[in-house]
Amino acid sequence: MTDHHTYKKLEIVGSSTTSIEDAINNALAETSKSVQNMEWFEVAETRGHIQDGRVAHYQVTLKIGFRINNS
Repeated sequence: MTDHHTYKKLEIVGSSTTSIEDAINNALAETSKSVQNMEWFEVAETRGHIQDGRVAHYQVTLKIGFRINNS
């Protein structure tokens, strides 16, 4: 075990027809299928698709930090 950690950041866009929170959770769930050691996220952007004057899709850009193996 080292006395430091090294991280890398990914930029991911999640979407949902329900809510911003669901868009975040969808992005994290899908990313966790192929990325190990995810430890934190930050919301970089929030936007949506408008249809008939209402929100049709929420979109959230996340920066996800994950720890490099063995660091």
